[in-house]
Amino acid sequence: MKFLYVAPRYHTNQMDIMRGLVQDGHEVRFISHYAALIEDYSSVTPIVLGYSPLYRLIDFLYVKVIHRKDPNAIVFKIQHGFPPMGKLKRLICGFAPDLVILRERSLYSMAAYRICKKMGYPCILYNQNPLWSEPPKTDLAHRLVARMTPALRMTPVMGERKPGTVVRENDYFVPFVIDPQRAPEERTYFADGRIHILCIGKYEIRKHHLMLLQAVERLKEKYEIQVTLVGEATNRFQKEYCEQVRRYVKEHHLENIATVKTNLARRDMEREYLAADLYVIPSTLEMASVSQLEAMSYSLPVIVSDTNGTACYVEDGVTGFWFRDCDGADFQDKLDDMLSDRERMKKMGAAGYRALLEKYNYKCYFETIMGMREKILQERSR
Repeated sequence: MKFLYVAPRYHTNQMDIMRGLVQDGHEVRFISHYAALIEDYSSVTPIVLGYSPLYRLIDFLYVKVIHRKDPNAIVFKIQHGFPPMGKLKRLICGFAPDLVILRERSLYSMAAYRICKKMGYPCILYNQNPLWSEPPKTDLAHRLVARMTPALRMTPVMGERKPGTVVRENDYFVPFVIDPQRAPEERTYFADGRIHILCIGKYEIRKHHLMLLQAVERLKEKYEIQVTLVGEATNRFQKEYCEQVRRYVKEHHLENIATVKTNLARRDMEREYLAADLYVIPSTLEMASVSQLEAMSYSLPVIVSDTNGTACYVEDGVTGFWFRDCDGADFQDKLDDMLSDRERMKKMGAAGYRALLEKYNYKCYFETIMGMREKILQERSR
């Protein structure tokens, strides 16, 4: 079969899905709006189509002129950027896909959906809004957007089942996919007698690197620990914050226990996971992180915020711990609790590896999207 993906970028959380499709003999085309610095094209090389000349001018004015002091201005293009329509149509129709996955309810996806709908290619919307969510809004603007994007939606975020939330008829939970890397019996823990803590995330304030360093600073006399921070620092705002993190390490004399690394290639990440004994995600406003599954694929226990969209991948008290979002004291307590029992850490890592094998595999992903495709075709034939 032919699978077409259209998304802002070829994100790392898609790589094992692409690998599975290719290994199964399917043909995959991935059209991205732009390319990021750290991407892995070992299975699929995306076509970076970019934006129309008109939008490039709009984006320049918005990011470089009007909102030049706003670090979040660069994400404006994800929702509002639109493609060169002629090139997009040729790429889609020349491929003639059997299934199309469109990322986000954006102008780019609307343009792609218009082409696919006219040609009869079945489409699924992929975003990271929770499965359990409030009932859909019915005002004119939301009805128009719904008409211009696929009816069936998949999301890797379960959300919280509580009063006022529902699962819409055409919504499906399709979790991230990560291939297993190291079973617990195939790796070592506490290699030099210390507990090695790993944290991966872009150097942004919301990632709470400083909160992690503060907790480590308070616990360093109680435990033999080492912390490694790995993240992207490519734009001006990320570089400035990364320097702030480095200054904290230096000013608080943490050079012997804290290491700050930037812009590591994907091929270098295995070494970081294998050197670690514990993985932490202290960030807030995290819609859906995949790195906890990567850590679980290396048999590591995980500490994650309770508002992380994919916190559900970590079973609290079984494969790791949840802490209250933005609560430095609770984060430190959970870290302290985790570090206090090395044997339990290894058991949690093993439990996480088993959960990965059972729930977060390519087979589950493929079967679900095939079921969604079949539903689209059945509804058409009525």
